[in-house]
Parts: sequence; C-alpha cells; structure tokens
Amino acid sequence: MITRHLTKRFLIFSLTALLLAAGVVAYAEPIAIPSLNIGVGTATKPNDVAVTVQIFLLMTVISLAPGLLIMTTSFTRISVVLSFLRTAMGTQSAPSNQIILSLSMFLTFFIMTPVWQQINKEAYQPWKAQQISQEQAMERAVKPVRMFMLSQTREKDLSLFVSLSKLQRPKNAADIPTLTIIPAFMISELRTAFQIGFLIYIPFIVVDMVVASVLMSMGMMMLPPVMISLPFKILLFVLVDGWGLVISSLVKSFG
Repeated sequence: MITRHLTKRFLIFSLTALLLAAGVVAYAEPIAIPSLNIGVGTATKPNDVAVTVQIFLLMTVISLAPGLLIMTTSFTRISVVLSFLRTAMGTQSAPSNQIILSLSMFLTFFIMTPVWQQINKEAYQPWKAQQISQEQAMERAVKPVRMFMLSQTREKDLSLFVSLSKLQRPKNAADIPTLTIIPAFMISELRTAFQIGFLIYIPFIVVDMVVASVLMSMGMMMLPPVMISLPFKILLFVLVDGWGLVISSLVKSFG
C-alpha cells in the first residue's frame, strides 16, 4: 500500500514537472515563484508528525524525478549514440562529457517540443485556468507521453515486461500501465542506440584497418596505428559533414 502510494505521488510530481516544462516551451505566462519558510518546532499533534514524514518522502520522490523525465524522452538514445561516436573516433575526451550531455539535452528539447506543446494545450492551460481538476490534468498530460513512448517501443520488449509483471493480456495499448511501458521503452531505446552505434563504428574501423595494414607493410610495427589513423578519421568525419549526418539521422529516427 505504501509503495503504491509513493508511486502515485512520484507520477503526479513527474507529470506536474512535464506540465511546467510544457508551459515554458510554449511561452506561457511567467509563473510566480512561491515563498517557502522552513522551521523546526515541537509537534503537538500526531498529524504534525505524519505531515513531516510525508515531506521527507516527497523530497525523496523529487530527487528521483529527473531520472524519470530523462528516461521517458529521447535523451537516452541521443546520449548513447554520441558516446559511441566519440569512442569510435578515438578522441577520448573530445568532445567532453559536458558537451555531449548539453547537446543531448537541447536535441531532446527540440524533439520533445511537439509532445510538450500538446501537454501544454490539453492539460496545463486548462488546469491553470481551473477548467479541469489536477487528476484530469494528469490523465491528459500522460497520454502524449505514452503515445511517444509506445511509438518508439518494440512490441517484443513491451510483451516482455507485460509477461514479467504477470498482467492479464491487454486488449489494447490503453490497458498497459505506464510503469510497464517505461522500462520497455528504455530497453528499446538502448537497442536502437546500439544499432546506430554499430553503423557509426564501421567506417572508422575500416580506416583503422587500412592504416594498420599500411604500417605493417612498411615495417613500422612499433608505431601505434591509432596515432596515424586519428587525423584521418577526423578528416573523414569533417569532409562528409559527420555531425550533420549523425544529428539528422538521430532526429529522423524519432519520426
């Protein structure tokens, strides 16, 4: 019972964060920042202790919210593919982790903007205007996110987690719980990212093999092939407009 209650609060907070993000993306009116006063006092009623425990539980849920927001968007696929690209080129720390994460974040904003605009239009604005209740806003907000995740999730991964959760065979996608869709979506994203990473590796491996063969034929076995192949891989990547190809392929893969 406690786990189900925490899960419900976790989803409510996360969807509220999505609503706020949708409002920002859609250039909604500035949101007033509330004041917060925190104090320590003596509890005189049992209810005071219960409220304090709820606050600590809520803080724990808040710390997990960024992970949920990241793993339910396109961030996972983009960041993994960019990491594969850096490893395949052999540049080690260039671009740095901060640059990869920043680029992944802004590409995620670019890809997820239509979803967040739909949340803003159908859930956040009516809730802000007090036309619908909070529960109705949450139900409306989760639908675009579910549709996005289901469109990128393989049926095999979805059936795997449905069977693992020991649920009855769902009649349609609406019968599948959101907590079952999320891990299936994450597994599918990792699979797709690894497939793209494999395709990225192929041309760079060819360059390494050619350079290694040339060095062996010249008898220069003591010279590391990586030192010679790295400039050629960078040159090849620049000549074919590698960044444009990788980014366009990533964005189109969510179409």
